[in-house]
Amino acid sequence: MGERAAGRAASAEEPAAGTEGAEGGAAGRDDVRGQRRRQVRERVVESGFVRAADLAEAFGVSLMTIHRDLDFLQSQGWLRKVRGGATALPSAQFHGSVAERMTAMAQTKQRLARAAARLLVPGQTVLLDDSTTCLRLSRELTGHTPLTVLTNSLPAITALAKEPGVSLIALGGSYFPAYDAFMGLHTADSVAAFRADVLFMSTTAVTRGRCYHTSPETVQVKRAMMAAATRRVLLADHTKFTRDGLYALAPLTDFDLVVVDDGLAREEVRAMRERGTEVLVVERG
Repeated sequence: MGERAAGRAASAEEPAAGTEGAEGGAAGRDDVRGQRRRQVRERVVESGFVRAADLAEAFGVSLMTIHRDLDFLQSQGWLRKVRGGATALPSAQFHGSVAERMTAMAQTKQRLARAAARLLVPGQTVLLDDSTTCLRLSRELTGHTPLTVLTNSLPAITALAKEPGVSLIALGGSYFPAYDAFMGLHTADSVAAFRADVLFMSTTAVTRGRCYHTSPETVQVKRAMMAAATRRVLLADHTKFTRDGLYALAPLTDFDLVVVDDGLAREEVRAMRERGTEVLVVERG
């Protein structure tokens, strides 16, 4: 479609601010936009990188419309805008899709989760973050009940709601589909209303003895969780120590225990211990 035709399509689909709702077709336009954004998201996630110009041509809309779509999807954590298009590949500013994180280092994360579960004492109040490692931990809790569990992870909430030995408290707020979790200011405020015996959480990256994440909303919630817990346990597979993140969370010394797998270099483990951090190395069973 030519540039003039694309402009007409965009203006017909997305009226000027303030006019939507005044006409009966607003709901239909919202449906079209929502469907296009889902398809854009799927293309970027499947391909890793897609040019904005190619998306505009594929959907018959203007480049400006596609940029608005990408801005929206980036705000939801689905992708990251880059020069000329968008990417779903992990980086210091983007953690990767949920599906990618669920499959990455799956067996190692399971080992960490089982080791963490052995630290639990029946009767405790436990905070779990939205990480895929802690999602695996949520499935290891049945042998350690009764427990009170607080979490912002929707999959963990869904799984634990079925467990008779778990008293579940769901931490609400703004739902971020790309994280499958509740994040942001309201979630952090919700955390602050409670006190937990122990927090289990993971991190996107560990660089020079400090944890980093790819979104300020994540940092906001995890800091609130750290402040609400008597004991803080970090679960981090060895690949986290090779990555970068944009937003600093906390130094490793702020955790009472760091649980890592034996794939982490001995020099890194020794350095953490020399800085005063207790480290549990989970060996291959």
